[in-house]
Amino acid sequence: MAAKIIDGKLISSEIKQSLEKRVAALRKRGIIPRLVVIMAGNDPGSDSYVRSKMRFSSEIGVDSEVIRYPEGVNESELLGKIAELNKDPKTHGILVQLPLPEGLSERLIIDSINPKKDVDGFSPENVGNLLIGETRFESCTPKGIMRMLDHEGIAVEGKEVVIINRSNIVGKPLAAMMIKRSGTVTVCHSRTRDIKAHARRADILVVGVGRPNFITADMVKPGSVIIDVGINRTAEGTLCGDVDFGNVKERAGYISPVPGGVGLMTVAILMENTVMAAEQAR
Repeated sequence: MAAKIIDGKLISSEIKQSLEKRVAALRKRGIIPRLVVIMAGNDPGSDSYVRSKMRFSSEIGVDSEVIRYPEGVNESELLGKIAELNKDPKTHGILVQLPLPEGLSERLIIDSINPKKDVDGFSPENVGNLLIGETRFESCTPKGIMRMLDHEGIAVEGKEVVIINRSNIVGKPLAAMMIKRSGTVTVCHSRTRDIKAHARRADILVVGVGRPNFITADMVKPGSVIIDVGINRTAEGTLCGDVDFGNVKERAGYISPVPGGVGLMTVAILMENTVMAAEQAR
């Protein structure tokens, strides 16, 4: 029996409907939720992702703006703009689109965002709060993954959770969220010996390595939950994930598709965090 598809399009649509009501309530009080996205350089993947953010924000009534800088932008100019936005009471969310061009300090720039406006959940304060279980804004992709599990009624408590990704954006915050839910967590990466053995014992397997068909059916525990974070473009120009979807879905219990899975959830959660920032603003 084939795995149940965890439909990111459906779940993000439900989030959108909820956010439309929350934004309408804010607007009645004279509060217009506002998100500012700062972009530097010309990364094609970033352009596509930002367009989807702008489209979603427009559909739910969030005021959004993209501020673009050329590849050679001075770091002090970016920091100055962020300082200005930090002080602006009408700006509720600030997001710096990654990756940044070479020569710019990602850490310094992200750290300069007011944690109360850090809707990506990347600031040291928000990451630290996540680790101790006191969250304001959680990182969007991991939070979206947890929402997918909740939507399907998949409990984490007592489960073997294997995450093949150790990035600050996905692997590390997701591990903290899974631990908070009492999962037993293993984080794998490029130096892990015998990733296949770890993957095979996972009740919940999350993979984001940027390699098409990295997870094959023989690496999957029968009936397990497979969450595919990878986004790759094939030679034919189509999108695919890190999981051999066609074969793995015949062995897994649940599986998220690419496209139509985690990517849509990331955008929806970003907008949820932005609306939350507007609700919490004084």
